[in-house]
Amino acid sequence: MGHSYTNLLYHIVFATKDRRPLLMPPIAARLHAYLGGGIRDEGGTALIVNGTPDHVHILAGLRQDKALSDVIRSIKANASKWIHQTFASQRSFAWQTGYGAFTVSEPQVEKVRRYIVDQEIHHRKKSFEEEFAALLRAHGVSLDANHMRT
Repeated sequence: MGHSYTNLLYHIVFATKDRRPLLMPPIAARLHAYLGGGIRDEGGTALIVNGTPDHVHILAGLRQDKALSDVIRSIKANASKWIHQTFASQRSFAWQTGYGAFTVSEPQVEKVRRYIVDQEIHHRKKSFEEEFAALLRAHGVSLDANHMRT
């Protein structure tokens, strides 16, 4: 086989530091667009970006020659810098350390997309901590409760 063929789809989740509800509507829509641009800058494709005031979900296709951790580090760092420069009231903004990233098979893309679209509705019933713990369990990842707030 002379070529490499990949379809590397990820559901990425990360939160604001201390889960502070800083991503309110005037900021959130612009931030979501900015994060989508950050994925494109890394050679990927953002299928959807959405979230709530304290966290963000991204469904994206990423390149096979870029490490997931490098892509996420880059988009989080650039987004923080952009928020600081764009919104004077957010000079102390920061993301929490770490992230969740889960692979998504092509047949599951629409289900994950709908889940991300419905974040506001979803979080009327479930906190971020409950949601993230459920995502970890669904993907067979052990939860370290000591790191849920850092």
